[in-house]
Amino acid sequence: MKLCRFQLRELAAKDARVASSAEDPARPRRGIIEGEVVFEIRGDFWDGRERTGRQWPGDQVKFLAPVSPTKVLCIGRNYHEHIKEFSNPVPKQPLLFLKPPSSIIASEEAIVIPRISNYVGYEGELAVIIGRRCRHLGPDDDVLPYILGYTPLNDVTARDLQKIDTQWGRAKGFDTFCPLGPVLETEHPSADTRVETIVNGVKKQSERIAEMIFSIDVIINWISQVMTLEPGDVIATGTPAGVGQLVAGDTVEVSVSGIGTLRNTVVDPPGGSSVA
Repeated sequence: MKLCRFQLRELAAKDARVASSAEDPARPRRGIIEGEVVFEIRGDFWDGRERTGRQWPGDQVKFLAPVSPTKVLCIGRNYHEHIKEFSNPVPKQPLLFLKPPSSIIASEEAIVIPRISNYVGYEGELAVIIGRRCRHLGPDDDVLPYILGYTPLNDVTARDLQKIDTQWGRAKGFDTFCPLGPVLETEHPSADTRVETIVNGVKKQSERIAEMIFSIDVIINWISQVMTLEPGDVIATGTPAGVGQLVAGDTVEVSVSGIGTLRNTVVDPPGGSSVA
């Protein structure tokens, strides 16, 4: 089943203060996608998914980021070939870092190059969305009951700043640095599910999730020992080899087979870049 958050396209450009009103028709809505039709549901994705009786063709809606999480958790260096391209050691346990929720944008929105960076890169990933509150899961606990679904994510990174800083918060945390969506797929992906990144029509990354060093169940169990996972929280599972630079004018797509394709353009900040 595919799930989404959306606005009606003719209303999507309204002021955000109006869109936040529960009474206004421009408010963010949730839906189930069947074929080319979006069926609106009441409440949140984990509240029963009761249909309201309203529906729209897919071309009449604007897809929003599929969730609004309390946190975005990311796993670094989770594919062997990606580790090799930077000559990093293989981690003995999941390498965890965070991106702020303020970095999230939807598919078809623009990634903005920061003025203080000379090198902004793409990192296509499979993201897992939490559907039930959980903490202190054991290594043998089944994680599937706690998963809402899966979606593409682009862990955009200011690579030059990442090399300077000991921590990665600045390099990973700029506004627009976490494109996510456009839809959630509730079915668990197979080992052959492939994560691919395409820049301006050229395939740059492609690898099966079976090649991850730490599997989805290991990642969720491990994170739950550190912090409580809340419904809607996002876990990015790592990027394959083939990362590279983005510049203004590029179009970058992250595709996860069987789930969907995340598409974003890249732009300079208002007033243009100030980096030489």
